Amino acid sequence: MAAESNDLTIVLHHTAADAYARLIAERFPQVRTIAAPDPERLGRHIGEADVLLASRFPVELFDQAKKLRWFQSTLAGVDSILAIRDRAAHITVTNARGIHGDVIADYVMAGATMLHWNFRRFDREQAERKWNPRYVAPLADKTLGVVGLGSIGATIARRAKSTGMRVLGSKRDVSAPVEGVDKLFASDALHALLPLCDFVVLALPATSETVGLFGAAELSLMRRDSYLINIARGNVIAEAELINTLMAGAIAGAMLDVFEREPLPQDSPLWGMPNVIATPHVAGSPTNYTERVFSIFGENIGRFLKGQTLNNLVDLKRGY
Repeated sequence: MAAESNDLTIVLHHTAADAYARLIAERFPQVRTIAAPDPERLGRHIGEADVLLASRFPVELFDQAKKLRWFQSTLAGVDSILAIRDRAAHITVTNARGIHGDVIADYVMAGATMLHWNFRRFDREQAERKWNPRYVAPLADKTLGVVGLGSIGATIARRAKSTGMRVLGSKRDVSAPVEGVDKLFASDALHALLPLCDFVVLALPATSETVGLFGAAELSLMRRDSYLINIARGNVIAEAELINTLMAGAIAGAMLDVFEREPLPQDSPLWGMPNVIATPHVAGSPTNYTERVFSIFGENIGRFLKGQTLNNLVDLKRGY
């Protein structure tokens, strides 16, 4: 059903709420917007929202959101709403799928290069004024496996292939080929994929099925000279088991942008490991993030007003 623009209220719960409000006003001047960047203002106005834009769905306020018809996530993941997916079945959910792939692929390829060349060692040697030349094999001789071939994983695969790497991929449906992927493995065939990879990249959505998916058993299938890169969610990996694996030298190292607890606790061993590069959940954070989200959100506002099907719809049953 089409919505009258002057009857539509959009609540913006985001640190960039004012910027989103300006963008909406420029394109849809009759749509009412409420900037609610903090929990107090969100609690005060959630009951007025026909539409909510936020990075996290406020499940604690669900019962107050009586008018809510559409939730637009500013992230690709919508795991924040999955706990109440049955109660929220009447709400249309859309995400920001498609805006992160290029910058995350930059991160992954930079990480693979840094790990492969052991730039941590170069940094230490530079600080110590040591001159230690060495030979390094080209990345094009290596195999990169992508676990999860959604929009982000598929972009990573294409980027890795463009460097000449052999690319393997894992996904639920392997009936159709994926550009840039030399060989596909079903999601239940990780045991066959992992031993073949020099780099394993986790690009899975956060669902009940993927929590703790990567634990000691999966890590034991990786080669001792291979590396793990996680740009999915921290809870996809059993972090304590990863720490044990890294300490034992059972894999060569890891680059981690996401963690079970964020910020990463000060007492986490991951901070000080010489074979780990830890970053503060920045892989999917391009400088023009707000404009990228609005390219999806603005189009969807127009479609919502006309009663058309929205882009980037999320299937809450699947979780993505």
